[in-house]
Amino acid sequence: MPARSDPLFRLATSADIPAMSRIRLSVTENSLSDPARITEAMYEDFLERSGRGWVAENDGEIVAFCYADKVNTSIWALFVRPDHEGRGLGTLLLRQAADWLFALGHDCIRLTTSANTRADRFYAAQGWLRRPVSASELAYSLTRPETVG
Repeated sequence: MPARSDPLFRLATSADIPAMSRIRLSVTENSLSDPARITEAMYEDFLERSGRGWVAENDGEIVAFCYADKVNTSIWALFVRPDHEGRGLGTLLLRQAADWLFALGHDCIRLTTSANTRADRFYAAQGWLRRPVSASELAYSLTRPETVG
């Protein structure tokens, strides 16, 4: 198998939306029962108006993305193409999104996910605080790190 180049991380653009949508629809866990629920307009809104998005590229292809919602101080989306999972892309994208939200002055970031999933285990492993919302849904939060100064 040929060696892959190091991934490139950058801000998402409107041109990336089709690739991000394909990634979102390719995941096996947290799949969309109705793909029409997530519209192109929603992706557009989170590019600059409501938040910001980042992508990870590998060999010129977008293989992962993350969106941060600056209005609700949350992570709106974090998805990695199944054939690129386990390479640290989600961790690095999540860190970029969290750093951006903290730089805007927010003290706590939130997200929700389903219980007993890989996402559940992923956010716990990243140091996010886990709180059950219902039997099947969890709320996670991450508080701004204290700065030494």
